[in-house]
Amino acid sequence: MQTDMDRRKRTQDRGGFEAGALGFGCWAIGGEWSAPDGSPLGWGTVDDDESVAAVRRALDLGVTFFDTADVYGAGRSERVLGRALAGRRDEAVIATKWGNLFDERTRTMDGADTSPAYARQALVASLRRLGTDRIDLYQLHLGDTPLDEAAELRDACEEFVAEGLIRAYGWSTDDPERAALFADGEHCAAVQHACNVLEDAPGMLNLSEERGLFSVIRSPLAMGLLTGARDPGRRAAAGDIRSTPPAWLSWYEQGGVPARHWAARVEAVREVLTADGRTLAQGALGWLWARSGRAVPIPGFRTVAQAEENAAALTHGPLRPAQLEEVAALLA
Repeated sequence: MQTDMDRRKRTQDRGGFEAGALGFGCWAIGGEWSAPDGSPLGWGTVDDDESVAAVRRALDLGVTFFDTADVYGAGRSERVLGRALAGRRDEAVIATKWGNLFDERTRTMDGADTSPAYARQALVASLRRLGTDRIDLYQLHLGDTPLDEAAELRDACEEFVAEGLIRAYGWSTDDPERAALFADGEHCAAVQHACNVLEDAPGMLNLSEERGLFSVIRSPLAMGLLTGARDPGRRAAAGDIRSTPPAWLSWYEQGGVPARHWAARVEAVREVLTADGRTLAQGALGWLWARSGRAVPIPGFRTVAQAEENAAALTHGPLRPAQLEEVAALLA
């Protein structure tokens, strides 16, 4: 039975499209790829057929917003998503990102390019990999791009809109000042930023409210920590970025073991998040919806079962205000 949460849409006049309250992030389905020094940047091995089935199952369950990036799996994520949406393109809202340089043959990322010329080159390549004639939301993937260069890229995105290559654009950044610069553009529709129960982002959420943007929430489940699936004693597999976490990934220690500080905070709020028949992940998504009416969390997935569990969060909807307050008190 469809609930109010199922029907609730995030509407955006700037981009002329709707996105459901829940999207799916496609980083994990890109499989293994690495930095020049061999450090893993993916989530380990994947089965492309299972990924395709998971995307299609998500569509069947009413999840229509899919966020990827050209660099995920060095092009593989876009190709798999394009394959999954073949014949169903008009049911989906596709978001992708650009800015990182990579080699599809060696599956490595190496450098970045903030020039408008490269933005166009990357866009054409993404359209080809995705098998589509337009991107619904095109996002700058380099969160620390200087403001003067970002202004040129914003203007380039306006040109892409005028040409019908994209419908809207945004920036994946955790800096409100940078997001505000992009938001000055007529067709800027979103900012993508990190936020979850463990690490709130009031500055970014406030900006989205003030400027009428989608808040596309990456890491809504703290890269698996808020799913309950990360056994404190189990190491991450080789090829998983969590096995050798970079400096920005504080939720895990070397080997992919959950960091004690963060694991303790998860346990502190587990009972509240799993009330009313929710799984831990569903409660974490419900917290985000309660936190902001503009939040569109994009949890990752690799299997049909994960897609089904995440989509089922819609039937539960946001946490109640009293539960939101209780979580805040427990983590204070």
